[in-house]
Amino acid sequence: MPGENLSRDEARERAALLSVDGYDVSLDLRSAVGDQAGDGPRTFRSVTTIRFRCNEPGATSFADLIAPSVTAVSLNGRDLDPGEVFDGSRIALEDLAADNELIVDAQCAYSRTGEGMHRFVDPEDGEVYLYTQYEPADSRRVFANFEQPDLKAPYRFEVRAPEGWTVWSNGAGSESDGVWRFAETKPISTYITCVVAGPYHYVTDSYERVLKDGTRLEIPLGALCRKGLAPHFDSDDVFLVTKQGLDFFHEHFDYPYPFGKYDQAFVPEYNLGAMENPGLVTFREEFIFRGKVTQASYEGRANVILHEMAHMWFGDLVTMVWWDDLWLKESFADFMGTFANVGATRFKDAWITFANRRKAWAYRADQLPSTHPITADIRDLQDAKLNFDGITYAKGASVLKQLVAYVGQDAFLEGARRYFKRHAYGNTRLGDLLSVLEETSGRDMGAWARSWLQTAGVNSLTPQVLLDAEGRIDELAVVQEAAESHPELRPHRVAVGLYRRTPEGAVERYARAEVDVDGPRTVVAELAGAGAPELVLVNDDDLTYCKTRFDAGSLETLKSGLGSVSDPLARALCWSALWNMTRDALLPARDFVELVTRFAGRESDIGVVQMLHAWADSAVTHYAAPDWRPRGAALLAECAERELLERAEPGSEHQLAWARFFARTAEDTRGFDLLRGLLDGTSTVPGLEVDQELRWAFLEPLVVHGFAGEKELEAELARDDTASGKRHQVRCLAARPSAAVKAQGWAQVVESDALSNALAEATIAGWGQPTQRELLAPYTEKYFAALTRIWRDRSIQIAMNIVSGLFPSLQDSGATLDAADAWLAAHEDAAPALRRLVLEGRDDLARTLRGQACDAQAVNQG
Repeated sequence: MPGENLSRDEARERAALLSVDGYDVSLDLRSAVGDQAGDGPRTFRSVTTIRFRCNEPGATSFADLIAPSVTAVSLNGRDLDPGEVFDGSRIALEDLAADNELIVDAQCAYSRTGEGMHRFVDPEDGEVYLYTQYEPADSRRVFANFEQPDLKAPYRFEVRAPEGWTVWSNGAGSESDGVWRFAETKPISTYITCVVAGPYHYVTDSYERVLKDGTRLEIPLGALCRKGLAPHFDSDDVFLVTKQGLDFFHEHFDYPYPFGKYDQAFVPEYNLGAMENPGLVTFREEFIFRGKVTQASYEGRANVILHEMAHMWFGDLVTMVWWDDLWLKESFADFMGTFANVGATRFKDAWITFANRRKAWAYRADQLPSTHPITADIRDLQDAKLNFDGITYAKGASVLKQLVAYVGQDAFLEGARRYFKRHAYGNTRLGDLLSVLEETSGRDMGAWARSWLQTAGVNSLTPQVLLDAEGRIDELAVVQEAAESHPELRPHRVAVGLYRRTPEGAVERYARAEVDVDGPRTVVAELAGAGAPELVLVNDDDLTYCKTRFDAGSLETLKSGLGSVSDPLARALCWSALWNMTRDALLPARDFVELVTRFAGRESDIGVVQMLHAWADSAVTHYAAPDWRPRGAALLAECAERELLERAEPGSEHQLAWARFFARTAEDTRGFDLLRGLLDGTSTVPGLEVDQELRWAFLEPLVVHGFAGEKELEAELARDDTASGKRHQVRCLAARPSAAVKAQGWAQVVESDALSNALAEATIAGWGQPTQRELLAPYTEKYFAALTRIWRDRSIQIAMNIVSGLFPSLQDSGATLDAADAWLAAHEDAAPALRRLVLEGRDDLARTLRGQACDAQAVNQG
């Protein structure tokens, strides 16, 4: 049989044949603790009963299960030979009846990769913690099922757990004689079922609301984390945002939360940000902050909480038929996360973060050779796994923001309300949503969808300004361009803002027009006759999804006065546009670095500040001409030191952000001496509290540059002997500047699967240091030689992490580009998902080389 990679065609055939009435799943997790017997993987018993119908009696189909062994299989009372019907990933089902009962008794494996039933041993106290993570298709690692989103069913879970443990699942649970039994769920898809078990720290609260029909809704709330993180767990803030979000969505969706309780579990070694399991949302535990963080971190956590909450309606209540329409849940949740953050919480500037951070992810993804329409062509599960990307999330959300401007917010929300009521507990496709939006808005959604959802690529919008003899605008036009590979010119609803300096020196908007841009050139008649602008900002207020360009005069204004643009969203949009120009080799990297060193210290929005730090670092690492790199690094180090020691307000979040950037950019003896002094207490910066997380941030650059080593890392781990501390230590160990260290890190990640997903990720993060290019050079050939083996032998999540994380991007030469091209040419039959990851790495490298050429040319022209 074909194996693990279920195709769309197979899923369609099975959905046409079968319908599922319900599951009973019994798991025995007592084997999670104690010594392991034998040499194989640690396993647990999983017994599943599936009741389903077949509309063609006598037909053949299959159930999904990935397990080391199957003890027994029974179909309609007939005992089947597991050796004959189970091939390691599928159970063959022959001669089906109209009504069927399948019982599968299996030994399933605990995971160390974050896929299926993940088992984590806390190094701090030896406690064991379990949780499940399934999307898109890993529930079959825990129980037998029909693993596709359109075969929804209700579930009853029963879990036997070690003594002293608590178990959670999607429904409310109770314990008797060591067995936890959970209320039957509503009809949901396999990938959003969930089990969390262990000695977790658990706190509770409740939410109440009187609905519009007068009924009272009460939702039990819970939040849990490892015991070791309990002292840092600010559950009150988590519950605050949760209640604000529930209020917001009840008000706008007019459909009561349908899944009973609402638990939120912060779990270790999580591969994702979070997962929308109804009634039991799981998050990565890094959202529990062990040290001081900026408001941007709290805003980001709130956004994720609200994103997952939006999924309760978009994705859980109404689910896409197949992963082609993944955007029906992820794009909406991404948009709704920010929409609710602004509308319901204290984070009123969240659209600035969206414009600056989320859209940057989308713009990058949309220029890769692997870009795809928002409604993608998902042939199989490997395609689905890779399409949880910047297109599906951030571009989709950006397009929905444009849609709200296009149809109006009231029509958009009324369309959502009708969509929920019409398709509750069902599965939908693109047309189902478009039809309700046409009803509520009166707009032709087909043309909009063809332009925005069914084509790939990002457009560029550039202003053209002609002045009359009196110095006023004679004509202002917006020119739209598209890449040759994706030539679609789309309709855009944009605001065009005109800015000029005030007598006080601020750059402020004095005129604005909202207009529909369509085709290669659109005249903005409303702005004719306005005074001459010093800055024209196309897509002011960030209504559409596009790359914004500047005319020559506007660019000069920004070079001299970007920090004086008074509106924070406009300023963020300018920064984003300038970064896109740098990546597109239209602005030399050194010019972008100069802008950061001049104006980043004046930036008020802390999220923008932190994004600028990341972009500036990337500009020097990747896009600067190699011979200018040392000068660029020195400029950033000087800027960080100046802002930290002289300008940042003591104790402020800006001071904290600049302290972290100072650590990342330190490159001379004075900087390293200050870091050492901050660690040993011989130096201080007024107002700066050096907590444990900041200690690791200060220690890492000392390790990278050879001023600290294994001894210092052991001592620091002794101070912070926790799971978080261990990840920090592993990352820093791999970052040491030694050929032997690089060989060891390579072997641990590529040649062995002994590391858990989190420690493999930490090793990869530490291994590839920009200042250690020569030490990494020998691994280019080894990387390409190992690719097919990695993809064959490792789980898809780990394989993706290795293929992307170890791509030799720091070997930025034509020879590396040639090596990538040679591998692609010699492996045309490789798995499409693997080829996609290599193509993406290759494209980033080509973009790096173009940026370096642009930066070098700037010197020559100068």
